Amino acid sequence: MNCETCHLNELELEPSEIRDVLRCILHTIFFHRTLTLVRPKDVDCDLFEITYVQCGLAELEKEVDEKINQFIAWAEKHPNRRSQVCLSFFDEKNKHPGWFSSKTERIYWEQWFINLHVISPKGQGKSRGSKAPTNTKGQALEEASSSSRHDALALLIQEVLFQIINYANEKKDHIPPISDRIFNHEILIPR
Repeated sequence: MNCETCHLNELELEPSEIRDVLRCILHTIFFHRTLTLVRPKDVDCDLFEITYVQCGLAELEKEVDEKINQFIAWAEKHPNRRSQVCLSFFDEKNKHPGWFSSKTERIYWEQWFINLHVISPKGQGKSRGSKAPTNTKGQALEEASSSSRHDALALLIQEVLFQIINYANEKKDHIPPISDRIFNHEILIPR
């Protein structure tokens, strides 16, 4: 069985945006690859004017949040770095069953690579408590720049969501027969 891969467009984001962005992307992939009965739940991003759909499975939401927390902890230790989060789907097959052991083998059939570049916020490192007079023109330019970066990121997130939807709709032949549960999966983050 061939393993299909999808490399999503890279997103440049600040640490405060990681949680919202990864929730949106991971849940969108899960929703489009879950073939079981679920109770879809519309979710609005906290930071962006974007709505996505979750499967409505509490265990899956908990797992996604745990992995996002691990990635945030990694990003804090490795600032200004490019990284990948990989969501893989697989089947498990018994490999050479014996009398005293039954080893299973993972056969990956799809992998999603979420490419991120976590950058430091523009204002980081400046002393916010200084008594020096503020430059209102400079402050206004910085706020306008931050706002335009935020708007551009929202558009890029939407492009990634469309990339997911298009890929999920076009690439279906490699998916194993429908199961009565969510597909086996793992979410790998950098170490």
